Amino acid sequence: MLLIAGTVLVKDMPLTIGEVKADRELLMVNGYRIPCAQGTGAMVSAALATTEHLGLEPPHVLLAGDTGRGSGSRDIYEYLIENVVGLSPTVLALHYCLPDMALTGKLCEAVARCARRPVMIADAASMYAAKAAGLAREFDIFTPDSSEIAFLADPDATHPAYIARHLFDTAVADIPKLVSAAYKCKGATRLLLVKGATDYIVHDGKIIETISEPDVPALEAIGGTGDTITGMVSAFASAELEPHEAAILAARANRMAGKYAEPTPATRVGVVVRQLPAVYRNHLCHWSGVCYSEGVQQ
Repeated sequence: MLLIAGTVLVKDMPLTIGEVKADRELLMVNGYRIPCAQGTGAMVSAALATTEHLGLEPPHVLLAGDTGRGSGSRDIYEYLIENVVGLSPTVLALHYCLPDMALTGKLCEAVARCARRPVMIADAASMYAAKAAGLAREFDIFTPDSSEIAFLADPDATHPAYIARHLFDTAVADIPKLVSAAYKCKGATRLLLVKGATDYIVHDGKIIETISEPDVPALEAIGGTGDTITGMVSAFASAELEPHEAAILAARANRMAGKYAEPTPATRVGVVVRQLPAVYRNHLCHWSGVCYSEGVQQ
């Protein structure tokens, strides 16, 4: 089971867990409608499009409304700490929750008690909490963007807003240097997918792949296109691909979906997500060497 956990900007939405479904422009879980916008909604939408193509069980989601006060985030942490062993996900992907280092530590302790340890993926604030708590190596995949890798590379920063200025200034220009620094200060996990104008796939400090084509500059201005990459990584990992394979396919698919969408800076991320079925039909077999037809592996 792929379990995606994160908050959504839906006021007063209580903690809810269940299998997610698509409903036109929205996502549905237990009667709640979630917009396919940037953040957790975009991540889940891309994961759902991927599992549908692969013929896998749809993602399960653990969501709560949180508009910045933190109560929904705490509910998610506490539910996972109490129930992750029983849920027994094969992949646990954590997204937008207010960073809480203490609760992240307790969650990692709970995950360690699982009969089969899930693949652990973190993006956004969940990644910040893991790094700041010194728990990066408890995870399998981080998906930072080019400024977030500067945070992972700063041994003293507890949040991206507080990284050393010189790191921020060089974040885009010197990704390999920042990657090396992140591993040196133990701020990185085994596999990094550094998202940006060029995507870097890094395994244990070694850059094993760079992906820059197709080049769709307008994607950089569309909120949520980094979240979609993380959703695809999570879905491919649930298909038991190796982390580096999942990351490479996600980065390629995201760029190609952007090309298919022919976006402008005003394009919404949902338009990009809707291109994924065609991208997979036309390219996934060539990229991965494994062909799928209507969810059946060939």
